[in-house]
Amino acid sequence: MASARRVVVKVGSSSLTTAAGGLDASRLDALVDVLAQRRLAGGDVVLVSSGAIAAGLAPLGLSKRPRDLASQQAAASVGQGLLLAEYARAFGRAGLTVGQVLLTAEDVVRRTHYGNAQRTLERLLTLGVVPVVNENDTVATHEIRFGDNDRLAALVAHLVRADALVLLSDVDALYDAPPSRPGAQRIAHVRGPEDLSGVTVGSAGAAGVGTGGMTTKVEAAGIATSAGVPTLVTAAALAAPALAGQDVGTWFSVPPAKSARRSTRQLWLAHAAAPTGRLVLDEGAVRAVRSNRSSLLPAGVVGLSGRFRAGDPVDLVDGNGHAVARGLVNYSSEELPDLLGRTTRELARQWGPAYEREVVHRDHLVLLGR
Repeated sequence: MASARRVVVKVGSSSLTTAAGGLDASRLDALVDVLAQRRLAGGDVVLVSSGAIAAGLAPLGLSKRPRDLASQQAAASVGQGLLLAEYARAFGRAGLTVGQVLLTAEDVVRRTHYGNAQRTLERLLTLGVVPVVNENDTVATHEIRFGDNDRLAALVAHLVRADALVLLSDVDALYDAPPSRPGAQRIAHVRGPEDLSGVTVGSAGAAGVGTGGMTTKVEAAGIATSAGVPTLVTAAALAAPALAGQDVGTWFSVPPAKSARRSTRQLWLAHAAAPTGRLVLDEGAVRAVRSNRSSLLPAGVVGLSGRFRAGDPVDLVDGNGHAVARGLVNYSSEELPDLLGRTTRELARQWGPAYEREVVHRDHLVLLGR
């Protein structure tokens, strides 16, 4: 961590705001001081910050985070400007400029959007700017969040080819039991899923302004390490020793088998792309996809569900419904039923050469569960 050239740091709502809503300037300033020092020392810093909705509660007279989407979006609309203004002020004390980058799920699911976000972030870093990333809650139409921005932070870490990811909240580490329980021990190092066997991971805290919890942080760490980015989970109050490489928090290292980073396309297919349907494969197709990394042909599909267009992500499942892979389908859900179980040569003879193509090409497919 101490020698990482480029670091993505994510901070949760509960670390920036009061329980009643509204930003806590002293806590925000303390975090910015640490990040500014890192940036001025020559390192690249990308800040993924929650807090827009929480910051908008008090100005709107709301006592707690609203449940309905429209009110959440209204709070985010008010709070996002307040949040960025505070970051601009705080980083400005160190002579640093911030740039706002608001992302939606679409921006990390659609390949062209993903590339645009990647180029923008890279250019901001080249110019010496500290990007402040958040989900664009004001226009979110499905889930208002990625998972308290933890999942988003993991994807951003891959996007900018970070050397490390730091997930900050109000909990100092992952424990083998609830931290309040006598005898609970900090888990200092997670090398793989086996190190978490039997560990109960907690949900969001009681403050009511955040939406994540340790569960989303463990999931985000899994995404990041699968992309070759080691991850540290700790408390915002420990940001300085964490970035200095001291023994705090829980460190998730990259498994040896994952040392080679996955491609951008593979990562967003596996972790960011929300499947719009399912294709049921016969046993031969399951073997071909899983063992031979082959493309999926119409002859190997025995059923489907969901509504999707050509180019949408779909899950490929076996006869028991277990997801084998995820990929971009070449046919819509309206076209595909007439093609099931038939060879591409047969389809080309009946309907023309345009139908002599795979249902999912192997270049647009990623295995799941590995």
